[in-house]
Amino acid sequence: MNTSPQKRPAELECDVVRFQNNKDKWIAFIGLLDGRPYEIFTGLADDDEGLLIPKSVSKGKIIKVVQEDGTKRYDFQFVNTRGFKTTMEGLSYKFDKEFWNYAKLISGVLRYGMPIDQVIKMISGLQMDSESINSWKVGVERALKKYLPAEEQQPDELCMNE
Repeated sequence: MNTSPQKRPAELECDVVRFQNNKDKWIAFIGLLDGRPYEIFTGLADDDEGLLIPKSVSKGKIIKVVQEDGTKRYDFQFVNTRGFKTTMEGLSYKFDKEFWNYAKLISGVLRYGMPIDQVIKMISGLQMDSESINSWKVGVERALKKYLPAEEQQPDELCMNE
């Protein structure tokens, strides 16, 4: 494991992963640095919260914006079917605070280079109180499993309910 994280560039390529547990639809934005997960933003795919992202969108960019007062926010940008860039501002504010805090924890260990299999093991070991947070946890594990080296993936783990 690295002793310090790689500096985050202003823009990161991003995979958009959708998953469903029970009746809840979830979405994860996984920021990639050199093709490896570096950060994650995730929560309920709630149209009321402004997460109107076409189902066809599976890639984009996460852009770090430092505002005049020094506060930071993260925006998601994708190219639509007509070739126009569409930016959803404030990705970092779209999700429930509890999911946001757990995602910050996961992003922290990803930035320091913890092996993906160990990150998944850490997530699966988290003790969660509510059914929705447990549903979220299972989805995040499944979303990250696609970044395991092929020899570590189990055939039944490759199927994601998108």
